[in-house]
Parts: sequence; C-alpha cells; structure tokens
Amino acid sequence: MLKTLVEGLSFSEAPRWHEGHLYYSDFYRFKVERVNLQGVVEVVAEVPTQPSGLGWLPDGRLLIVSMLDRKLLRQEKDGELVEHADLSGIATFHCNDMVVDQQGRAYVGNFGSDIEQPGAKPSPASLALVHPDGTVESAAENILFPNGAVISADGKLLIIAETFGLRLTAFDVAADGTLSNRRVWADTAPHYPDGICQDDEGGVWIADPVNNCVVRFVEGGDITDKIDTGCPSYACMLGGDDRQRLFICTAKASGTAAAESRSGKIEYIDVAYRGVGQP
Repeated sequence: MLKTLVEGLSFSEAPRWHEGHLYYSDFYRFKVERVNLQGVVEVVAEVPTQPSGLGWLPDGRLLIVSMLDRKLLRQEKDGELVEHADLSGIATFHCNDMVVDQQGRAYVGNFGSDIEQPGAKPSPASLALVHPDGTVESAAENILFPNGAVISADGKLLIIAETFGLRLTAFDVAADGTLSNRRVWADTAPHYPDGICQDDEGGVWIADPVNNCVVRFVEGGDITDKIDTGCPSYACMLGGDDRQRLFICTAKASGTAAAESRSGKIEYIDVAYRGVGQP
C-alpha cells in the first residue's frame, strides 16, 4: 500500500536521496525542494527556467538542470545559482534528467524535439557529458528520449532509460567518462521507462507513466517486482535510513496541464532491496 509523503505538487521529477532528505524538482512551481522522512518540506532553489535533473559535485555543491534554456546550473555554498555549463550546442530541445558520477561528471538528456505538439514523433537525441570544469561534449547519440540514468557503484557502467525506445541501454564508462560498448540491458516493452534508480543487487527500477506502475528489471529483461500506482508514475528513488524506501513521483497530468491540476505527489513503499549511488 502506497503512502503519501508530499502532495499538492505540480509535477515532481528527479528524486534524489541525499544526507537524510529526498530532493526533487517541481517543474511548474519552478522550485527544487527537499523533504525529510517526517514530510517537512524546504525550498532549496528557485529556477524560473524550470528545474529537472539533480546531482552533486564531490565538494557538495548541487547541480541542477535548467530545462528551458538548456543549461546546467551550480548552486554555490551561499545559495547563489551560477551557470555551470551551456548545453544548447548538444540539446535539440528541453533538457531533462541527469546522473552525476563520483568525479562530478554529469550526463544530461534532452527531449530531442517538441513531443507535446499534436502528431509529433520523437526525434533521436544526444546525451551530453559535462566535465567537472563545465566543458561539454556528446557522450552518445541517437537515443530515443534519454531519460533517467544510473551509474553502477564501481563507476564503470551507465544505464539510461530510452523512454520511446522501450528499453534500458547500457554503456561502459572509461576513466575519462567517455562511453562505449552500447547494448540493450533490458527490453522493457510494454513498459515505458521514465525516471529510474538502481538497487544493491543490480536491479533497475523504472517508473512507467503509461501503465501506471513501477517495475523492477534485471539484466536481460526479466521482471522481478511490480508496484501499481493507480496513476502515472514518472520517477522513483530508493532512500530512507536503510535505503529500502522506494519514493515514487506521481501525477494525474503531465505537460502544461500539470501546472493547473496540482495533482503531483511523492508516495512511498518499503521494499526488499537497498538503494545505491550518491548518498
């Protein structure tokens, strides 16, 4: 049975467990917030150009994807937001989710094209690699809506959700952050993978907004667990004191309709697996 941690959101995305709090972006309230296990919410940053993916540099500074102007922002120790990188040379439409590795390298996806237009078909997109100094290069191309991503605990494997490809795609990560050996880690059809997270047994949990559920896949495509959410689920993250609490971002509407409905929630359920990744 799902329980509610936060409600009244517009559209929450990019949940990250960090230092005893769940951080998340709320698109149409233009805020990054964090909430503790008691449900106490604090505003972390305000991003008028719509925040999405979150992650941290090794020195603890927060990175925030700024969707509409295709930038990666950095929050300084005093709270000021500054430009960390300009992604417009790679992103062909709004920027989206992100994963940051232990060296501070960020891998940032984008929509590829305006998928909200009537009759629009998804266009392949490139995944941006942002180095700690802010330099940008393309890490991989021809990805069908690069969305949630995870990096293995040893830093040698990146798995990314190709939402419109209905698959999880894996890459080997070299010492310099470049990607190689692209392959299908799991065919997720009929499930559409949006935000994802990984557990300590190597399973990947995907939020599926089309089929209103969260599903756990293992390499090869077998499903081991499925949680029905009753409405679209867009992202998930393992956290809590023992990292066994699965937080799920849900909303009855997406796109601009979500700004008015305020149906967004963060719900949770305890599971038998522990989270990995940035603490």
